[in-house]
Amino acid sequence: MSLRKQAMEAAGQYLRRNPQELTRVLWNLLGLRVGVPLDALRWLLERVAKSGAVKDPVLTEVAPGMRLSATIDLMKTPVRASAVVYIDRMVITPDQLRIETRVEEIFLEVQGDVQSPVAALLRSGALDLSRPGNLAKFMPLPPTVVEARDNRIVVDLLRDPKIAEHPAVKRILPLIAPVVTAYGLETDGDHLEVMFRPLPDGLRPAASAIRRHLVRPGLSRIRGLLPG
Repeated sequence: MSLRKQAMEAAGQYLRRNPQELTRVLWNLLGLRVGVPLDALRWLLERVAKSGAVKDPVLTEVAPGMRLSATIDLMKTPVRASAVVYIDRMVITPDQLRIETRVEEIFLEVQGDVQSPVAALLRSGALDLSRPGNLAKFMPLPPTVVEARDNRIVVDLLRDPKIAEHPAVKRILPLIAPVVTAYGLETDGDHLEVMFRPLPDGLRPAASAIRRHLVRPGLSRIRGLLPG
């Protein structure tokens, strides 16, 4: 079964167990918010764990952030890692999907009696874990990481060609960005709330985007269905 089908099946089961989610979705839309259940993120983490990237991931709310814990392989050293992640700002435009995060309360503990340079560093307490961004600079980082400094890590998802060139992303972003933009994320209960602001650049760019990316393509499709 494909990942998409698994996700749809899991979402259906979640809604059957939590029918009140439909009412929550409607109220959130009125307030220009989208609530993502943390259970959905936990489900994704379980898929990541099955791939072997991490072990025993745990996600909990630490409002307005999230605490993520997992066992990872850090340069052939098994480490139990934990940190609280806060998302301070989001920027969504046709050219970038930028997420600015702040990482606090980092904890790394070597698992077992492993002898390695990383294990020695962690056990000695020589690493300054309060500034993960500075440590990240010495590691091979994916192209999506555009800034790493002190306790801040900033990513731009469109730096990943697989995301930037995805047909759905290329089609939706130019339409959505002038109409509504996300400006923050925070946990609320057992949900990650994405907060939106309407018309970030004013009414005229929004109307232009709707006309260019929604109305005109729609009219073209209708004309294509009409007899010549």
